[in-house]
Amino acid sequence: MPVWVYVAAGGAVGAWLRYALSGWVYRWLGAWFPWGTMTVNLLGSLVMGVALAVVELRVIRPELRMFFLVGIIGAFTTFSTFELETLQYLREGEWVLAALYFAGSAFLGLLLVWFGWQLTRGVLIYVQEVVR
Repeated sequence: MPVWVYVAAGGAVGAWLRYALSGWVYRWLGAWFPWGTMTVNLLGSLVMGVALAVVELRVIRPELRMFFLVGIIGAFTTFSTFELETLQYLREGEWVLAALYFAGSAFLGLLLVWFGWQLTRGVLIYVQEVVR
């Protein structure tokens, strides 16, 4: 099967997951702050860290890597929307909210990528040792 099929299928899943999760978060917390986008970005960062460890340790085949990383995570994360929402706060003169949203998403996202990578790498290395 061509790689683009894996990417397209993963993209459909990721887009639907983004839509469903952000909608649920907005219904739960309200739309006065972009909680849905921030949640998707942070969760996407965590999943990206997990995926990085899985790819580095060659746990999945290359076509599944494309399905998950490029397809699902690529369509799921919303960094461009994050940038647009930050710009909207700046245009409206909401400097504190813009800074809080920008710094919170960037810092926590980086922290979650690192955490996902460390946790998954540790678990996979442990499992590989046990299986031997």
